[in-house]
Amino acid sequence: MPAADLLIAELVQRARRAQAAYAQYSQAQVDEVVVAAAWAIMEPGRNRELAELAVRDTGLGDVEDKVRKNYRKTLGLLRDLKSAVSVGVISENEKTGITEIARPVGVVAAITPSTNPGATPANKILNALKCANAIILAPSPKGHSTALRLLQMIHAQLCKTGMSRELAEALVQVIPAPVDKARTEALMKQADLVVATGSQSNIRAAYSSGTPAFGVGAGNVAVIVDETANLDDAAVKIALSKTFDHATSCSSENSIIVIDAIFDTFMSTLRAQGGCWLQAEDRARLQQIMWPEGKLSQAVIARPAGVIASLAGLEEPSVRSAKFLMVDESGFGAGHPFSGEKLSPVLAVYRVSDFEEACGVVRRIYEYQGAGHSVGLHSTVRARADRIGRDLPVARVIVNQAHCIATGGSFDNGLPFSLSMGCGTWGGNNFSDNLAYRHYLNITRIARPIAEVVPAEDELLGQYFARFGRS
Repeated sequence: MPAADLLIAELVQRARRAQAAYAQYSQAQVDEVVVAAAWAIMEPGRNRELAELAVRDTGLGDVEDKVRKNYRKTLGLLRDLKSAVSVGVISENEKTGITEIARPVGVVAAITPSTNPGATPANKILNALKCANAIILAPSPKGHSTALRLLQMIHAQLCKTGMSRELAEALVQVIPAPVDKARTEALMKQADLVVATGSQSNIRAAYSSGTPAFGVGAGNVAVIVDETANLDDAAVKIALSKTFDHATSCSSENSIIVIDAIFDTFMSTLRAQGGCWLQAEDRARLQQIMWPEGKLSQAVIARPAGVIASLAGLEEPSVRSAKFLMVDESGFGAGHPFSGEKLSPVLAVYRVSDFEEACGVVRRIYEYQGAGHSVGLHSTVRARADRIGRDLPVARVIVNQAHCIATGGSFDNGLPFSLSMGCGTWGGNNFSDNLAYRHYLNITRIARPIAEVVPAEDELLGQYFARFGRS
């Protein structure tokens, strides 16, 4: 057996023993464990330490934004989990005779990205523990130090609940460095469930591992701003979302589609929020530095706009001081790289005549990249959101909100708090929800006999017979 397989087999065996012991916990005990794990990252001193470590070792994002993300996303998930029943009987229906019993899936393999090396592992750990599972993290190599420190913090908090150090350290584990492809693939094959967030190569590996898996689709969010929108409000929210954590989120706006009637006014409003509109020559230089060989450069991912401008040789003070950069775009696909995901504070801008054309542009963008994820809309016409939800290939329509903050759940919308968004079959996924605790459960159903009720034939087929006869 290859060395990587042997190493992972030892981790998984250890996790299975721990999970078998943890599965005996009551709901109240499990909930106490979940709160303890959450406080490990939420406590201000530990939160800041993790945020600083993440930025130092990955080179991605902004410390203050990561502090906010670590806290709010974990607090929101705790809210979602607080009253959820995940141990034992979770429902009984006398009418149907069905009793549902929550069952752990066992050992969860959690694939996590370098863009969120603290918040995403914490989210998956809380969900796994809520359902009485063990979990083993496979972080990105750059995010390993953050994951390791997070686990040390979590183990210490779990011990405060009365859990033994041995059980805590076996229940929540991380692959030892170096985290490489062989070790990650071995974990995915040996675990009971894979929950994967990150690059599409990791997602494809998860789905092909032979283990049941939840993986997420590619982000490339497009946002429509129509002629009825509150332009000041839309600009504030787009700027906030586009610059938050230097656009590490898959939910950050990558393109905005602006109706012609308000285009000039809205662009001025965006400039007032720190956006800088690049002219053709500067746009070309930016494109060259961002995609030097046709692939997005690691040098620009999650870096400040001023740093990216400097790399491109754009020295004008207005460019160097910008919070985000804007470029015009009218095409789609590999030949128009600004139409794709940029993972940086760079925003493509499309100008369209009306809402119908805007929807067409979104469709063309998602034919290239981002299908299934989500779309934003700034509008006061309720029917337009409904139209998008019926017609475009997206799992979420985010209305009049800062997209990267809202998509993964927020205290002012009803979406579950998550850092992993399923994109449905549009995005090559087997789910279209925000990944939540129910995805970490098996459910056993007991079916008891009930009084038989057989419907009459005409009750179900009568209308058909009346229109088309019985032949």
